[in-house]
Amino acid sequence: MKLEISVDGQRYEVEVEVTEEDDSGRAQDNRPAPATATIQSTVLRTPPKPGASSDPNVDESKLCRSPVAGVVVRIDVEPDQQLEVNDLMVVLEAMKMETSVTAPIAGKLKSVNISPRDAVKMNQILVEFE
Repeated sequence: MKLEISVDGQRYEVEVEVTEEDDSGRAQDNRPAPATATIQSTVLRTPPKPGASSDPNVDESKLCRSPVAGVVVRIDVEPDQQLEVNDLMVVLEAMKMETSVTAPIAGKLKSVNISPRDAVKMNQILVEFE
Protein backbone atom coordinates (compact mmCIF):
# COMPACT_ATOMS: atom_id res chain seq x y z
CA MET A 1 0.00 0.00 0.00
CA LYS A 2 1.39 3.45 -0.88
CA LEU A 3 0.80 6.50 1.29
CA GLU A 4 1.87 10.12 0.91
CA ILE A 5 3.02 11.90 4.07
CA SER A 6 4.47 15.31 4.88
CA VAL A 7 7.15 15.86 7.53
CA ASP A 8 8.34 19.42 8.25
CA GLY A 9 6.99 20.59 4.89
CA GLN A 10 8.84 17.85 2.97
CA ARG A 11 6.60 15.41 1.08
CA TYR A 12 7.36 11.68 1.03
CA GLU A 13 5.79 8.77 -0.80
CA VAL A 14 5.78 5.80 1.55
CA GLU A 15 5.16 2.17 0.68
CA VAL A 16 3.81 0.21 3.63
CA GLU A 17 3.59 -3.56 3.90
CA VAL A 18 1.68 -4.86 6.91
CA THR A 19 2.56 -8.34 8.10
CA GLU A 20 0.76 -10.28 10.78
CA GLU A 21 2.28 -13.03 12.84
CA ASP A 22 0.76 -16.52 12.96
CA ASP A 23 0.34 -16.55 16.76
CA SER A 24 -2.90 -15.67 18.49
CA GLY A 25 -2.56 -12.02 17.43
CA ARG A 26 -3.81 -10.78 20.79
CA ALA A 27 -1.98 -9.33 23.78
CA GLN A 28 -2.79 -10.57 27.26
CA ASP A 29 -5.40 -7.83 27.81
CA ASN A 30 -7.26 -8.94 24.63
CA ARG A 31 -6.04 -6.00 22.51
CA PRO A 32 -4.81 -6.82 19.02
CA ALA A 33 -1.06 -7.35 18.94
CA PRO A 34 0.83 -4.63 17.08
CA ALA A 35 1.51 -5.42 13.43
CA THR A 36 4.96 -4.98 11.96
CA ALA A 37 5.43 -2.73 8.96
CA THR A 38 8.18 -2.23 6.41
CA ILE A 39 8.45 1.34 5.18
CA GLN A 40 10.30 2.42 2.06
CA SER A 41 10.18 6.12 1.22
CA THR A 42 11.22 8.41 -1.60
CA VAL A 43 11.39 12.21 -1.59
CA LEU A 44 8.83 13.96 -3.80
CA ARG A 45 9.16 17.50 -5.05
CA THR A 46 7.00 19.74 -2.86
CA PRO A 47 4.33 21.40 -5.02
CA PRO A 48 3.97 25.18 -4.78
CA LYS A 49 1.40 26.58 -2.38
CA PRO A 50 -1.99 27.35 -3.92
CA GLY A 51 -1.93 30.82 -5.45
CA ALA A 52 1.87 31.04 -5.23
CA SER A 53 3.63 32.97 -7.95
CA SER A 54 5.74 31.07 -10.45
CA ASP A 55 8.05 34.08 -10.73
CA PRO A 56 10.99 33.66 -8.31
CA ASN A 57 11.68 37.43 -8.45
CA VAL A 58 8.34 38.40 -6.87
CA ASP A 59 8.72 40.55 -3.74
CA GLU A 60 6.42 38.80 -1.23
CA SER A 61 6.59 41.83 1.09
CA LYS A 62 4.60 43.80 -1.51
CA LEU A 63 1.78 41.22 -1.76
CA CYS A 64 -1.27 40.58 0.37
CA ARG A 65 -2.57 37.02 0.12
CA SER A 66 -5.88 35.52 1.19
CA PRO A 67 -5.74 33.99 4.68
CA VAL A 68 -8.70 31.69 3.87
CA ALA A 69 -10.51 30.09 0.96
CA GLY A 70 -13.80 31.91 0.52
CA VAL A 71 -15.82 34.47 -1.41
CA VAL A 72 -15.09 38.19 -1.75
CA VAL A 73 -17.92 40.07 -0.02
CA ARG A 74 -16.57 43.63 -0.20
CA ILE A 75 -13.54 45.52 -1.51
CA ASP A 76 -12.79 48.82 0.23
CA VAL A 77 -9.69 49.82 -1.76
CA GLU A 78 -8.71 50.72 -5.32
CA PRO A 79 -5.43 51.01 -7.23
CA ASP A 80 -3.27 54.07 -6.45
CA GLN A 81 -4.88 54.44 -3.02
CA GLN A 82 -2.52 55.25 -0.14
CA LEU A 83 -2.98 52.90 2.85
CA GLU A 84 -1.71 52.73 6.40
CA VAL A 85 -1.02 49.52 8.31
CA ASN A 86 -4.28 47.80 9.39
CA ASP A 87 -6.53 49.79 7.02
CA LEU A 88 -9.44 47.56 5.91
CA MET A 89 -8.95 46.35 2.33
CA VAL A 90 -11.19 43.33 1.71
CA VAL A 91 -13.90 41.33 3.47
CA LEU A 92 -14.04 37.59 2.71
CA GLU A 93 -16.72 35.10 3.67
CA ALA A 94 -15.82 31.52 4.50
CA MET A 95 -18.18 29.04 6.17
CA LYS A 96 -20.69 31.84 6.96
CA MET A 97 -18.03 33.82 8.82
CA GLU A 98 -16.60 37.12 7.59
CA THR A 99 -12.85 37.71 7.65
CA SER A 100 -11.50 41.25 7.36
CA VAL A 101 -8.23 41.54 5.47
CA THR A 102 -6.24 44.60 6.49
CA ALA A 103 -3.15 46.24 5.02
CA PRO A 104 0.00 44.44 6.22
CA ILE A 105 2.19 47.45 5.30
CA ALA A 106 1.77 51.15 4.67
CA GLY A 107 2.01 52.15 1.04
CA LYS A 108 0.35 52.82 -2.28
CA LEU A 109 -1.71 50.07 -3.92
CA LYS A 110 -0.45 48.95 -7.30
CA SER A 111 -3.35 46.63 -8.16
CA VAL A 112 -6.43 44.89 -6.82
CA ASN A 113 -6.58 41.36 -8.28
CA ILE A 114 -10.12 40.41 -7.21
CA SER A 115 -13.73 41.50 -7.69
CA PRO A 116 -16.82 41.18 -5.48
CA ARG A 117 -18.30 37.64 -5.45
CA ASP A 118 -15.01 36.11 -6.69
CA ALA A 119 -14.09 32.77 -5.12
CA VAL A 120 -10.55 32.94 -3.76
CA LYS A 121 -8.16 30.21 -2.68
CA MET A 122 -6.02 30.26 0.40
CA ASN A 123 -2.76 32.18 -0.33
CA GLN A 124 -4.18 33.71 -3.52
CA ILE A 125 -2.86 37.23 -4.17
CA LEU A 126 -5.59 39.75 -3.36
CA VAL A 127 -3.72 43.06 -3.76
CA GLU A 128 -0.24 44.26 -4.67
CA PHE A 129 1.61 47.26 -3.27
CA GLU A 130 4.07 49.49 -5.19
